[in-house]
Amino acid sequence: MEVILLEKVENLGGLGDVVNVAPGYARNYLVPKEKALLATEGNKKRFEAQRKAFEARQAELLEFYQSLGKKIDGTTVQLDRRVAEAGRLFGSVANADIADALKEQGYEVERGMILLPEGPIKEVGDHEVQVRLHPDVIVTITISVAGI
Repeated sequence: MEVILLEKVENLGGLGDVVNVAPGYARNYLVPKEKALLATEGNKKRFEAQRKAFEARQAELLEFYQSLGKKIDGTTVQLDRRVAEAGRLFGSVANADIADALKEQGYEVERGMILLPEGPIKEVGDHEVQVRLHPDVIVTITISVAGI
């Protein structure tokens, strides 16, 4: 299914690119999140007519996320969890837990922005985690998991 991207989408393309994606990805993610339009002739004409507005909106978003990234970069988030004898957690620390802790510190970050490449954190200690605020803005924070 062909779609017109309304913003930069990682591993797909940039603003205005017409790309071919799986129908489910387009219907369930790209179109509802307003990241793309179906590539019909009418939508192509509408996009070209509003291209400047889309570019201005993307520039504003990039500027916002760059300023937020400067504030968040290097932040340490303290989380207390129950621990077994070997230093392993009962349960784990997932990206939703990290997003909630960042919200308590005053940073509005969605859980999907937090990258945990090795899965949820299951051990006590300091863990560096990347936060992708925007495809062009990725910052690193430290998650300090302490046992109780």
